[in-house]
Amino acid sequence: MTQSITILGATGSIGRSTLDVVSRYPERFSVHAVAGGSRVEPLVDVCLSARPKRAVIADASKVVELEQALCTVGLGDIEVLGGPEAVSRLADDPDTDVVVQAVVGAAGVAPTFAAARAGKRLLLANKESVVCGGRLLMETVRNSGCELLPVDSEHNAIFQCLAGATEKARAGARIVLTASGGPFRGRTNLEGITPEQAVAHPKWSMGRKISVDSASLMNKGLEVIEARWLFGVDAGRIDVVIHPGSVVHSMVQFRDGAVKAQIGTPDMHLPIQYALTYPKRVPGVVPELDFAALKVLTFDVADDETFRCLAACKKAIKKGGLGPCAANGANEEAVKLFLEDKIGFLDIGRLVEAVVDSDSFGGEYTLSDVYECDRMAREFVRAHL
Repeated sequence: MTQSITILGATGSIGRSTLDVVSRYPERFSVHAVAGGSRVEPLVDVCLSARPKRAVIADASKVVELEQALCTVGLGDIEVLGGPEAVSRLADDPDTDVVVQAVVGAAGVAPTFAAARAGKRLLLANKESVVCGGRLLMETVRNSGCELLPVDSEHNAIFQCLAGATEKARAGARIVLTASGGPFRGRTNLEGITPEQAVAHPKWSMGRKISVDSASLMNKGLEVIEARWLFGVDAGRIDVVIHPGSVVHSMVQFRDGAVKAQIGTPDMHLPIQYALTYPKRVPGVVPELDFAALKVLTFDVADDETFRCLAACKKAIKKGGLGPCAANGANEEAVKLFLEDKIGFLDIGRLVEAVVDSDSFGGEYTLSDVYECDRMAREFVRAHL
C-alpha cells in the first residue's frame, strides 16, 4: 500500500527535497495535500509536480489568486484553502498517513501539535515546535501514539545513532551536535555584517531566515534545546562542535567511551528518505560517500563568546519553562529586522540574550502560554531596538 503524505512548507527547501524523494518511489508514496506560505507561483509549481487533492496557502488573501493560477494550468480540480487554521486542518486530515512538517518558525507550532494530537506519523523539520513547547509536545506524542521522526540532519543523525540503544544506555549518553560554522566560522569580529553576507552559507542552500540562524549559531542553540526534548537527555550532556566538512552529521558518545557517528554525503535528501522509509532502508537518491576523497575530518570548539545567540539558548535551557520559547520569538523578530536592514547582525544576539535575562520563565505552561510568550518576546525586541 502507498502512504498518503501531506507536506507543510512544501515550497521551501525541505519541502521540495521531500517532493523529489517521494517522486522517486511512486509505489510507496502519494502526495495528498501541500501547504505553502504566501508565494503563489512556487505553490503552483509544487502542485504541477505533485498533483495533490488539496492545496493550502497560509496567506488567506492569496486564495483567489491561487485558484485562478491553478485553473490556468489545468489544475482547477484541486481544492484550495487559505489561512493558518487551514494549514493545521491539513495536519490532522484523516486521509493523510504521514505529515511532513517543514513550516519555518513559530508559525509551525500549531500544525505540529495538530498532527501530534491526531496520532500521525510526523516527520518534523520545524525545530521551533520542540523549542517552544517541548514538554507539551512530547506529552502529546506519548498520549496520542504519534510516531515522531526528526528530519533535521543533526537530529536525524542522533536518532540513527541511538537506534537499538537501551533506555539505560540512552540515559548515560552524551550527544555531540556538529555545526558547519556558517559563513563566519573562525571570526571574532562580526561588526558590520550585512544580510547578503549572512545568508551566503558555504555548504547549504536554505531560506534567508534559516541561513541567518546558521550564521549566528542560533540554529545550534535551538538544536540543543530540541535534542534535550527529543531524546530525553539533560542539556548538560549535549555539546556542540564545529565541523566544516559537514559529513559527520552528529554523534553519540556512550558512557563506556564508544562513539557512534552518522556520516554521509551532505544532502538533505538522505535524512528525509530515512524518515520516510523508516525502519527500512531503500536504495539512496544521492551518490555514496567517497571516503578516499575525504582525506581529513576536522573539529573545533563552538565559540559562544562571539556567537551570543548560542550562549543565550544555553541560558534559556537552564531557566527552563518558557525561556526557550522567549529566545526563539525574540530571534525570529530580530532576524526579520536584520534582513530589513533595521538592526545590525550583533543586535540579534544582544536582543535574544536580553529577553532571556528579562524574566525567570520557570514553571508549568500551557499551549496558550506558548503563543503569549512568543508574542511578548517579539514586542520586547521591538521595544528595545
